[in-house]
Amino acid sequence: MSNIFLDFSQTIGKMKPMHAVNNGPVVAGNEQTRGNQHDYLALHLPYARTHDASFYAGYGGEHTVDIHAIFPNFDADVNDPNSYDFACTDNYMKQIITYGSRPFYRLGSKIEHEVKKYGTLPPKDFKKWAQICEHIIAHYTEGWADGFKYDMEYWEIWNEPDIDPDGATNKKCWGGTEVEFANMFIIASKHLKARFPHLKIGGPASVGDEEWMRRFLERIKAENTPLDFFSWHWYWSEPYDMSIKATRIRKMLDEVGYIGVESILNEWNYVRCWTTQFVYSIKQIIGIKGAAFTSACMSAGQNNDDLDMLMYYDARPGTFNGLFDFYTMEPLKGYYPFLMFSRLYELKNQALAKSDDECVYAICASNGERHRAMITYYAENDNEGPRFISLNVTGADMTGARILLLDETHTMSELPFNIINNHLDLRLERNSVIFIEK
Repeated sequence: MSNIFLDFSQTIGKMKPMHAVNNGPVVAGNEQTRGNQHDYLALHLPYARTHDASFYAGYGGEHTVDIHAIFPNFDADVNDPNSYDFACTDNYMKQIITYGSRPFYRLGSKIEHEVKKYGTLPPKDFKKWAQICEHIIAHYTEGWADGFKYDMEYWEIWNEPDIDPDGATNKKCWGGTEVEFANMFIIASKHLKARFPHLKIGGPASVGDEEWMRRFLERIKAENTPLDFFSWHWYWSEPYDMSIKATRIRKMLDEVGYIGVESILNEWNYVRCWTTQFVYSIKQIIGIKGAAFTSACMSAGQNNDDLDMLMYYDARPGTFNGLFDFYTMEPLKGYYPFLMFSRLYELKNQALAKSDDECVYAICASNGERHRAMITYYAENDNEGPRFISLNVTGADMTGARILLLDETHTMSELPFNIINNHLDLRLERNSVIFIEK
C-alpha cells in the first residue's frame, strides 16, 4: 500500500513554472488547417524557450531566431537596422505571445550536426557579437528598428558549449575552446547587463557536465560577471536523479558565490539511453510512460527548493515532442500533465503533500477556496505491477471532488469514486496520473 497525505491548510511555498517548454505553437496557415495553437493556448504555458526553432519551417525555419540568421553579414554595420532580418522571428515571437507564453530567448545558434558549421563557430569579434545581441533585445523590448515593447525578461547566452570537449572534431554547439567560450560569455554578459539592467541575462545552457560547470562558474565569477540565471540540461529516466542533480548544482552555485541566482533546467525529457535504447526512448516519449515521466518530473521539481524552473524539450514538432502528434498536431498523452499542472499553478500556493513510495509523486495546491492535487505513479521498470493508493486529506472537505485519470486507456476520464471522510483507496496501473479538484 502506498500512502499519500494531503494537507490543504498548510501552505509550503509558491507554485513554480515547472510547465514551461522549448518552442511555441504551430499556427495553421491559409493553405492548410493543421495547427495546435488552440490546444497550446489552453495549457497557459508560462515560457517558451526559442532554442532549435530554426529547425522547423512552421516557425520560419533557417531565417528564425539564430543570431547569424537575423544578422547574416557579420561585417555589416551593427547600428544599421538594414543589417538585420527580423521578419520571420517577428512573426514567431508574435505567435508565442498571442497563444499565451512569454518568449525565453536563446542568443546563439541551434545545434548543428552537419559537416559544415554556420552559427556555432566562435564570433570573429566577441564585443561586436554582444552589440548585435543588444540590438536584437532592443528590437523586441524597446521598439528599435520598427520593433516591439514585449515583456521578454529572459535572455540566454548560447546553448550547450560543453557538449563536445576541447579537441573534438565536428563540434556541434561551440566550435571554440572552453576558455574562448568563457571569454565570450564574460564580454556578452557584462555588456548586456549594463545595457539592460532590468532584464535577466544568463546561460549557458550547459549539457550537464558538472566539472565543466564549476570551471566555468569559477572563471566568470573571478571576472565579476553578472549572472541572473544559470541554465542546464538533463535527459534521463528517473525523476529523483534530476532532483538530486538540481541540489548539487544549487550547492555549486552558492559555493562559487552566485547565491540567489536562478537555477533553470531548460532542456529535459525521458531518455533511457542515447544509443542502444534510443528508439525505445522515443517510443516512450510519445506514450503514457513519457506522460507519467513528465508528471513525475514536474512534481519532483516543484517539491525541490533548489530548482526554479523546468522547460520541457520540446514543443516543436519532432522526436522529443510528447505533447502533440507530429502529423495531426492533436494532443498526445503527454499533453495532459501540462494541463493538470497549469491548473495547479493557477492556484499559486503549494500545499503540503507527502508520499511514502518513491515511485508515487504527489503535489497539491490551494487558494483557500479551490483545492487541487496531482498524484503520479511512474516506474522506469516495465515489469512493475499496479500500486494500491491510500489517500488521506486534511485541511479541506473534499467530498464530491472530481477525480480524473490519465493512463494507457483513459485520458482525463472522470472516475466514479467519492472521497469519503477525506479518504480514498485506489488502484493505479503502472504509469498513471490522477488529478483531484474541488
